[in-house]
Amino acid sequence: MKALIVVDYQNDFVDGALGFEKAKDLEGPICSKIEEYLARNDLVLFTKDCHEHDGYADTLEGKHLPIEHCSDEKGRAIYGKVAKYADDGNTIYKDRFGSEELCARVSKYKDIESFELCGLVSSICVISNAVLLRANFPNVPIIIDARCTGAADESMNAKALDVMSNLQMEIINRSE
Repeated sequence: MKALIVVDYQNDFVDGALGFEKAKDLEGPICSKIEEYLARNDLVLFTKDCHEHDGYADTLEGKHLPIEHCSDEKGRAIYGKVAKYADDGNTIYKDRFGSEELCARVSKYKDIESFELCGLVSSICVISNAVLLRANFPNVPIIIDARCTGAADESMNAKALDVMSNLQMEIINRSE
């Protein structure tokens, strides 16, 4: 079994508080990727960034990124057509970049052949979860589809893909 992890493809990262134009273009490729995994009966999981309104400004993240996001239902919701694939059974809620719960959830499956990550933001939450998976599953291949991730700052996106490649993750469909 292969596992696809759709990281934080949420309204606030696509067209909300932290949205950027390229994020909207990921919707079709991410839906296609999900359909491909579901057709093979592989595992598809989602992460959702969730912040409580009160207290966010006092966190380290809030001090470095003082933009309220993912603090209400609209901002937290999975974006567009991708939303139809997510439900409470396959969604992991998190209040930080990486999710230890994601690692705990996938560790229940003893037959995972590979992890593939897509979603947002490549240089923050995607890379954080990829690194956690690499640390916890050192012999399981990790794939990042460059067509299905991005960042508002293209140079940071490129750097994140470079770092993940250096961590022995396979970067596919990279145009540069």
